[in-house]
Amino acid sequence: MLTGDLTTLALCWRIARSDGVVLGFTTHDRVLWIDGLCFAAAPGMAPSAVAVTDGIDVDTMEVAGALTADAITAADLAAGRFDGAQVTLFLVDWSDPGGDRQPLARGTLGEVTRQLTATGGSFTATLRGPTAAFDATCIELCSPECRAELGDARCRADLAPLTTGAVVTAMPDAGTVMVTGVAGGLERFAQGRLRATSGGNAGIDARIAATGAGTLILFEPLPQPLLPGTRLMLREGCDKRFATCTARFGNALNFRGEPHVPGADMLTQFPGV
Repeated sequence: MLTGDLTTLALCWRIARSDGVVLGFTTHDRVLWIDGLCFAAAPGMAPSAVAVTDGIDVDTMEVAGALTADAITAADLAAGRFDGAQVTLFLVDWSDPGGDRQPLARGTLGEVTRQLTATGGSFTATLRGPTAAFDATCIELCSPECRAELGDARCRADLAPLTTGAVVTAMPDAGTVMVTGVAGGLERFAQGRLRATSGGNAGIDARIAATGAGTLILFEPLPQPLLPGTRLMLREGCDKRFATCTARFGNALNFRGEPHVPGADMLTQFPGV
């Protein structure tokens, strides 16, 4: 791409969101098709300086662009649809999009800021490189509760029988959802998850704090109100206690906690200590 008298280069971004949606953008002035994905023309999107090092310091860069009605919207950014999205930045020859390409950077989207104006607005997103994983604390602390999440690679519980459908009947306030269509009580969904499968909140997960008679109470409100008739997928929750893991899920073998290790309250069980 860089050996000829003239260069025909374009920057491309591939953004894979956590909900499975994959988007492509390019600085070229027309659409490019690469590996079956349409890279939309976005000449206004520009990265900051791309620096590649061989150390373990956290590599970051910023991508700035305009908010558009059909790709990156203020509502999607506010709803968190792009949080943690996987991003790949590379150079491609726009005269031969299916040919060789030069990788430049990859990582996950971090902080996203928006600047709204009367004509639309713009956004700036921070791209955190792979070395950002070294900032995380990997050592687990001893705890009587399970440190795994229900259904993850360590828990290994099958989520299929723990998931059921429901229909919204009303939403009295931003954090309360009334549902129907669920066999049995809703108690088992406390600490679980709610996901809308239709409407403006489609694909967004919300954590359930508590339940009542036909009512779900959310930890945080959803970006948009749920209209009556909206279909939901409800996933049961777990209080992370060993007794629950054993009796309710039959998954004691995969319990990731230390329920039988004495804690600091052991001293209060003996008089005179």
